Amino acid sequence: MEEKFQAQVDGLVEKYTELLLGETSEDLVEKVKVWALYTHIAKSMPGLAKHWNETYPEAKVEMMKVIGDIKTLNEQHRARKSEK
Repeated sequence: MEEKFQAQVDGLVEKYTELLLGETSEDLVEKVKVWALYTHIAKSMPGLAKHWNETYPEAKVEMMKVIGDIKTLNEQHRARKSEK
């Protein structure tokens, strides 16, 4: 991929992370990337997600943790925003 385009996509994902969670860090950006990709795959190709979950049960547990973390951070962010 072109370097300029990659930098622009990285900026988009960083801003999305900020808007979704209220903060950014390298770790959070990576979690959001994994969460977004897995969520898209699970919705567009549920059979593939099911196969992956069955093939890698330990990874499924980690994915559920990432999904839970994103959900919790998003809920906390929305609660802070509604207090203002």
